[in-house]
Amino acid sequence: MAKDVIIACDFNSADELYAFLDKFKDEKPFLKVGMELFYAEGPQIVREIKRRGHKIFLDLKLHDIPNTVKKAMAVLSSLDVDICNLHAAGTKAMMEAALEGLTRPDGTRPLLIAVTQLTSTSQERMEEDLLIKEPLDKVVIHYAQNAKASGLDGVVCSPLEAGKVKDSCGESFLTVTPGVRFADGAVGDQVRVTTPAKARELGSDYIVVGRPVTQADDPVAAYRRCVKEFLGGEN
Repeated sequence: MAKDVIIACDFNSADELYAFLDKFKDEKPFLKVGMELFYAEGPQIVREIKRRGHKIFLDLKLHDIPNTVKKAMAVLSSLDVDICNLHAAGTKAMMEAALEGLTRPDGTRPLLIAVTQLTSTSQERMEEDLLIKEPLDKVVIHYAQNAKASGLDGVVCSPLEAGKVKDSCGESFLTVTPGVRFADGAVGDQVRVTTPAKARELGSDYIVVGRPVTQADDPVAAYRRCVKEFLGGEN
């Protein structure tokens, strides 16, 4: 199974994004387009990134009634992205409807993954804010099992839970893990974090890295360091 580093392009305009991408002369990194950029620029930003030759993880985290999500996914399927996602908390019915909507008439579709619990969520926050009293990793595994049962390709989870997801759902079930920071970097607003090398050891298939790359003094060097640590190991 191919592993890769996905850069979270959390910019608020196309100009900021293009200025960032223009720094890359030899690579075409896998990019995550989230709410901030998509809401600012619309579907055209996705089309332009694809035209430039990048793979795209469209991170909109859909969560609504099944019929609404099904119709939204049908629209997104025309954008030719590589990965889409939604919230596993929306239930199996919603995930099944999403998969149906995302599948094109010829049977092709992007990968569809489900967000389990955000990496900014702690056990305390989950219990106090969401009234979920089960252990956090147990909740993540349950959501992952629901996603697999619904026909999805994988989940978004913390690297700390990636191995447990693999044990529960199988090696082919994808784990896409944000919350990755360099050992000598700031954690920011994430709670459940680890390094690229540790994420690899724990079972992550894709790691999502934002600020450690996008806000680095030398983003290309930071990206290459991340790739080396995640794909090639630390030397």
